[in-house]
Amino acid sequence: MQVSLSATDSEFLSRAIDISRHALEDEGKTPFGAIIVIDGKVIAEGTSSVVELMDPTAHAEVMALRNAGQVLQRHIMTDAVMYASSEPCPMCLVACYWARIPRLVYGASSYDVGTYGFEDLQLYRELTVKSDLRTLRVEAAAGELHAQAADVLNSWAAQLPAPVVPKL
Repeated sequence: MQVSLSATDSEFLSRAIDISRHALEDEGKTPFGAIIVIDGKVIAEGTSSVVELMDPTAHAEVMALRNAGQVLQRHIMTDAVMYASSEPCPMCLVACYWARIPRLVYGASSYDVGTYGFEDLQLYRELTVKSDLRTLRVEAAAGELHAQAADVLNSWAAQLPAPVVPKL
C-alpha cells in the first residue's frame, strides 16, 4: 500500500536507497539496501552480499537483520522499523516476521524489481500455487525418520521454562 511518508521515514528510506546505489556503483553488487532503525537511530545496515558470500540468503534485508542481531544481542526486534530500497522478496519478508519487526517501509515495488530481471514476483506467485504443483519438489519423511525428527522437537520443548503454545 502506497502512503505519504513522514519526513523521518523519508530520510531513513532515502538512506536505504543511497546504500543500494552505493552497493551498485561502488561495490559492484546488486542494487539493494536496507537499514534497521530503533528509536530514531540506525542500528544496522545491509546490502546484498549473495555473490560475494556465495550465500543465496544474503539479501540486503537479511544482512541488516543479521547485523542488527549482533549489535542488539537479540533476534526479536519488536521495537524496530526496517527501511528497504525495494519491496522485500518472500524470504526477506518472512525474515522480518521471524524477527517480529512491526513495520516495514520500502521504495521500489516487486513489480519494479521484476521489471529489471529479479524473480521476486515469480516467487510470490509460486507460493500461492498448491505445493504439489510448484517447481520445487518437497518430500516429507514418514515412519521412523519422521518420528525421530519430531522427537528432537519434543525434547527441545521439554527444556523450555514454560509450556509451548502450539501455533497450528
